[in-house]
Amino acid sequence: MGFKWRRGALPVVPLALVLLAATACDSAPDARPKPDAAPSTSAAAPATSVARVCAKPAAGPAKAPAGAVTVDPGKVGDLAAKTKSSPPKTTFWLRPGKHRLDPDRYSQVIPKKGNRYLGAPGAVLDGRKTNQYAFGGAADDVTIRYLTVQGFVAPHDEGVVNHDSADGWVIEHATIQRNSGAGLMAGARQQVRASCLRDNGQYGMNAYKAGDAIRDLVIEGNEIVGNNTDDWERRRDGCGCTGGIKFWAVDGADIRGNWVHDNRGTGLWADTNNNDFRIEGNVLEANDGAALIYETSYNAVIRKNTIRKNNWVEGRKYADRGDTFPFATLYVSESGGEPRVPARTDKIEIYQNVLENNWSGITLWENADRFCNSPANTSSGDCTLLVKDTDSCAQPGIATAPLYADCRWKTQRVDIHDNRFVLDTSVVDCTVKCDRMAVLANYGTYPDWSPYQGERVGDAITGKQHNRWHDNVYVGPWKFVAHDPSRVLDSGQWQGTPYRQDADSTFRARDGD
Repeated sequence: MGFKWRRGALPVVPLALVLLAATACDSAPDARPKPDAAPSTSAAAPATSVARVCAKPAAGPAKAPAGAVTVDPGKVGDLAAKTKSSPPKTTFWLRPGKHRLDPDRYSQVIPKKGNRYLGAPGAVLDGRKTNQYAFGGAADDVTIRYLTVQGFVAPHDEGVVNHDSADGWVIEHATIQRNSGAGLMAGARQQVRASCLRDNGQYGMNAYKAGDAIRDLVIEGNEIVGNNTDDWERRRDGCGCTGGIKFWAVDGADIRGNWVHDNRGTGLWADTNNNDFRIEGNVLEANDGAALIYETSYNAVIRKNTIRKNNWVEGRKYADRGDTFPFATLYVSESGGEPRVPARTDKIEIYQNVLENNWSGITLWENADRFCNSPANTSSGDCTLLVKDTDSCAQPGIATAPLYADCRWKTQRVDIHDNRFVLDTSVVDCTVKCDRMAVLANYGTYPDWSPYQGERVGDAITGKQHNRWHDNVYVGPWKFVAHDPSRVLDSGQWQGTPYRQDADSTFRARDGD
């Protein structure tokens, strides 16, 4: 990851398992997340209601639908056995009660294409801290509704439901809770709707597919709460391997109307070559770390979200250590708009959000030493989407166009406008370093052949890469950091030469002033 922060790293994938993926569509299983009208610049209220699906889960059918195969909780392994003996596109109705798999760690349900699994009220599939996986295999277009899945013990970086990242799965009105690893993996065209992803050991969902981008993911109306109960960042310092949801190389995602709260670490974290995200109408609150990290990725719209009381734990931890980096609740790290990467937008636009009483605000960051082929690149050898041959990012070619620009992920074309930033330090309970808005880089030093040494990247991100704040409202004692951590500015300096940020924005000490 970024400067003095946890570093994202791709999971180690056992060869026998195809881990992770992610994508989905609106309604048709093979459709891309549908673009809406061009973003409006008029004022509009962000999300205020939340998806309380964990406390009030929807009830499944009390009787077996016509033609469905009934699954008996009294027979151990009944679900897996009947799945194996039934044809594709079979509907299974799980009766009320606790369903169990055979007591072998690898026992699991292997669906066939188009299978549907419906839970009756009170139907639970329980791994009893014995089975690693609940649903796996490569079958496409599987549906799981109204079912609770709990007590599975997937290994680190692996997941319980759709652990082989098959495509086209629909997860609706499900509760996936108290599992080790990730509660849910994802495949292309996947939809996760109105579900509770709660108290899982590592992630609520982990979206990664080895060797392939995940296309067209929809995550809508879910409650994502209390994940990373195993506290992996402490167990593996700096692993960058936790969050309510973690996204890797997802191309096209609509993330809307979710309540992402009280996760141990980051709420939503997009890490490494994600593109075309639409994050809107969510409530992101009380996560220990940042509400949202968008890292080494491209082209996103982040709008009409309510973001409050995030990053209190991690921000305070670093401040207490004396760290001067502006740890933010919305962190854009080596990510920006890139017209050459096809998407529904060609920039990162952050607008019409309310950020209230978080530990700091928005930080735009670029690590001068992080680029393709650099030992400081924490993305496990990945390169940008603009360079096919990582080895080409070396001297002498990297010192000239086009590789000089294309070998690094750049924080560029970020447009931050029409947001409301509120900070009451008596609520956050802080006196220093919780009040920052920032655009900065470190001084380039490494490796010795790097063409980005010195202040080149700091000068670029601050003044040459079209990163703009404007037309925002600030309430509270905000400060601004530009170029490097040592330059802490007041609003007048931030708006003045040479930075010229926040044109037509307003600043007041408290509401009503």
